[in-house]
This record gives sequence, structure tokens and C-alpha cells, in this order.
Amino acid sequence: MKRIHKERDRLLRRIARIAGLSGAIGALACMLIPSSAGPLELGVVVLLGLVTAVLVVVHTAHGSVPAALGVVASSLATVAVLGSAEVDPVAFAAMSLTGAAAAPSVAITLIVRPGGVPLVVSLGALSVVVAGVIVVSGHTKPTIIVATIAGWSVGSAIGLALDHGIAGAAARIDEIGRAHEAERIASETEARQRQDARVLHDTVLATLSLLAHSGVGVGAAALRQQAGDDARLLKQLRLGASLDNTSNAIFSPDSDEDLLSTTFESVRQRFARMGLDVNWHGVGQLALPRETLDALLGALGECLENVRRHSGVNEADVTVSDDDRTVRAMVTDAGHGFAPESVDPARLGYAESVVGRLHTVGGRARIFSSPGSGTTVMLEVPKP
Repeated sequence: MKRIHKERDRLLRRIARIAGLSGAIGALACMLIPSSAGPLELGVVVLLGLVTAVLVVVHTAHGSVPAALGVVASSLATVAVLGSAEVDPVAFAAMSLTGAAAAPSVAITLIVRPGGVPLVVSLGALSVVVAGVIVVSGHTKPTIIVATIAGWSVGSAIGLALDHGIAGAAARIDEIGRAHEAERIASETEARQRQDARVLHDTVLATLSLLAHSGVGVGAAALRQQAGDDARLLKQLRLGASLDNTSNAIFSPDSDEDLLSTTFESVRQRFARMGLDVNWHGVGQLALPRETLDALLGALGECLENVRRHSGVNEADVTVSDDDRTVRAMVTDAGHGFAPESVDPARLGYAESVVGRLHTVGGRARIFSSPGSGTTVMLEVPKP
């Protein structure tokens, strides 16, 4: 059973308990007022009232159908005992509370059960018949029939109305859940596509670009090593490996250490083989989570690749610093520089491989450059 159905049943049982106990306790309170009922009748009615109250609690605690039938039986017995005597206003009030509240309270819970409608109709009809017999015998007023019919009608209406309202709410919740799931899948798909584009842009496409320019500025050994790394990446992808896992090998060392000094050294060596000298400054050792580390190294590698390809110089400076909340890596070169606003936003290099990559781990990137004045890129990632 769905959780919302359990909550519905719990709510219905709570309302039924309030209605049933109100009728039973109210009838008992009426019988404490001196009336025409004799001691024997009074004792029987009090006993039946207590039995009714106990059965109401049992039924509303567990949803027991036999207990519900017991509530109706004891209530009808109470009405019959009171109706067999000379009815005064006190006894009539007790009969009305029992027939219009105590017995019909079970309709609130039974009406929503499978096969509950015929059962409630049958019990309600039986209650009306008992009240009708008492009226025909001349022991009470016809209004007891109206009270009985009203009690069963109201109890059934409450159960059906709450069931319909909760069913509508459940349908809307399911619809929202489906929409959320579709949005989540779409977001995850888009994130995977962006990650795939970043990795391919930073590896295979970069190597192909070098080959297209005959490897100008890069030694043959470095080209062979980079092409070999790309070939291993493509093989892993062909075998079904994830880009997220394989991309770590592009800028990370083979060891499992997460020390930035070690992984930064692997980046420095990679670009040294490609003709770009990288001078490192600042923090020597600094630990970061693997996901954040990979994002920072990937963005840093793309910045250095842009320096190598576009700055016109063969040297760059990387300064690493940190505080209590943030790790910063600043990439600076004294090359040609450019106007940042002139860069085509459709290009993947900076927008995805730098800004997008850092954004996925809560970081950001800022670029400072102008024609003829070099370029500085500030990379920031949060500490755990």
C-alpha cells in the first residue's frame, strides 16, 4: 500500500474515533441525568455504552471490520433498550447520539475499503429499520429516523470526500514526481554530454589540432606520448568505460595521492614536453577531494594549453594560494593578450573546459586580459 493511502486511513480512523467516542460518551453522560429509565435499563445502557466506546477504540486503532460490526451491534442494542422504555427528553437525546454518531462513525472508515459501499449501505439500512420499528411501536419520535439517516449519510460523505481529495492530491504528487524525474534525467544527460565535450576537447581534439598544424612547437616524442594517451582513452571508451573516470588520467598522476604538489608536477611535466615552461609558486602541499581536484587540474590544463597555443610565448606562471574556504590557482603569461569580450561564446575551450568544469564543483573562473598586455586567469574552488 502506498504511504499516502496509509496516511489517509490513519486520518479517517482518527476522525471516526472522535465521532464514535463523542456519540458513546455523550449518550453515557445523558444517562447520568435522572430520567424515566429504570435501574436495570440504566445498567444495561451504561454497559452497552462502555462496550461501544471500547469497540470504537479497537476499530479505529487497527481498522478491524469485526470491531466495526460490534460498534453497530452495541449501538443498535442501546437504541433498542432505550426505545423499549417510556422515552423522555434525556433518553431521546441518548438514543439520538448513539444512532446518529456512535454507530455511523464506522462509515467513515468502511466506505473507502474494497466492497465498503454495499457494507455501509446495509448497516445504515439496518439502523434505519431498527429506528423505524421503535417509532412504529410508538416509543419515540419519528425524528430518530431522520437523525439516523443523517448520521450515516454524513459519515459516508466525510469518508468519500476525504478519499477523493487525497486521491487527487496523490495524482498531483505523482505528476510532480514524474516531472522531477524527467528533469533530473535531462540534467544528468546534459551534464554527461558537457563532460564528454570537455574531455574530448581537452584531449583528442587538442592532439588532432596539433597534427593539423604539423606539430609546430612540439617535439615528436611529446606528440607520440600525447597521441598514445589519447589512444588509450579511446580504447577505454570503446570498452564501455566512463569519461569521468578516464579523464582523471589526463592531468592526474598514476598514484592515488591527492596532494596538489604531486599532481601539479604532472601537469608541469606534460607541458614541458610540449615546449611550455611552467613556473610554480605558492602552496606546496594541499589536499582536496578527488572531484574538486580533477576539476581544478582540468581547468588549469586548459588554461595552460591556451597559453601554449595562443599567447606567443613559451613560459607561464602558476601561483597557488588558499585560505580557510577557497583554493586559488592564478595562471599568468606575458603574451599577446586579447579582449575577453571578443571571444565567441560558442567556443568550448574557456566556456566549458574552464568555467563549466569549475562550476560543477562550486568554483568559478575570472579572466583579465587586454591586447598586448598578457593574460591572467584566476581559478577558484571551494575547500571541503
